Amino acid sequence: MTTQASAPPPSTKSQALRSYDVADFPALTGLEEEWRFTPLKRLRGLAGEPQAATGTVRHEYGDLPEGVAVERISTDDPRVGSVLTPVDRVSALAYGGADHALLFSVASDVVVGAPVTVRVVGDGAEGLAFGHTFVEVGRFAEVTLVLEHVGSATLADNVEVSVADGAKLTLVTVADWADDAVQAQHLKIKLGRDARVVHVQVSLGGDLVRQFTSVEYTGRGGEAELYGVYFADSGQHLEHRQLVDHNVPDCRSYVGYRGALQGEDAHTVWVGDVLIQAEATGTDTYEINRNLLLTDGARADSVPNLEIETGEIAGAGHASATGRFDDEQLFYLMARGIPESEARRLVVRGFFAELINKIPVEPLRERLGDAIEARLAKAGA
Repeated sequence: MTTQASAPPPSTKSQALRSYDVADFPALTGLEEEWRFTPLKRLRGLAGEPQAATGTVRHEYGDLPEGVAVERISTDDPRVGSVLTPVDRVSALAYGGADHALLFSVASDVVVGAPVTVRVVGDGAEGLAFGHTFVEVGRFAEVTLVLEHVGSATLADNVEVSVADGAKLTLVTVADWADDAVQAQHLKIKLGRDARVVHVQVSLGGDLVRQFTSVEYTGRGGEAELYGVYFADSGQHLEHRQLVDHNVPDCRSYVGYRGALQGEDAHTVWVGDVLIQAEATGTDTYEINRNLLLTDGARADSVPNLEIETGEIAGAGHASATGRFDDEQLFYLMARGIPESEARRLVVRGFFAELINKIPVEPLRERLGDAIEARLAKAGA
């Protein structure tokens, strides 16, 4: 009898193992393609054997507008697992370890005028914590949700996002953890017919943050825009992976991530996978990653992948660029009397501005801009 471990590797991302049972995933060695950039020892047991949670995270949110609800639901609820099936050992560990799920729901036809913020607060990095969030946006509803992560934790969590036919969701996820935090997250988005999602992923804090985002379409006309902003400081490991699975015709996707790095052993990883299956005719997709190295000793790995199984598409492409400051930009600013340190800050802020402006929450945009300025000032840039 052939075992799972001896089975041949999948020939395409769409054939990758998916299971709710952590035992179906072999123990990680760090040699696997999906884990070769991740320092497994720094995951503090999140990639190990199943165990009870001894750490905690809690959720905070204010008054909710009409048509929006937030509640705890059982992991036996039929919605849990209807969007996301774990594709790796850590996600499966989180799925089995969570004792409840947080449900954020928007009723059909409701248009929410103001952004809604839910904060995930860690109470300490000692002990493992597991989380599960389900975001449900009803037919023709529209909402902006900010999911913010703060405090300290060693957290493995799954986030399921269901956007029904004709609905629109702007989802902003912010990892602004304390310096000792560790997070490994799988966020899965499922889009209905003519549904649209704009996801802006911001990663600033934490010792190690690894976020995997996947997208699946269930009807024609779905649109997904995935943006990312990250800034790694000395010793930080920030890793972002995407899998956009175009499995139905006439859908669109755009992926644009930008990162800055400074300090010894600052390390970022971006791996963008876009799959266009044979039946996904009419697909239009593009992905790009740009990294700005601010100091020596920092490392950025960037791997765009595009897998196309049909020639009947509207367009497909990818790009990646990693480099240092543009000397011409610095010279231009300094020639006009701007000190070098201020000129460098202006260049970095301009580098991020386009993506930060995708966040439709002005106080959050300002806070992120100030956080980037503070990091640059700390390094004496």
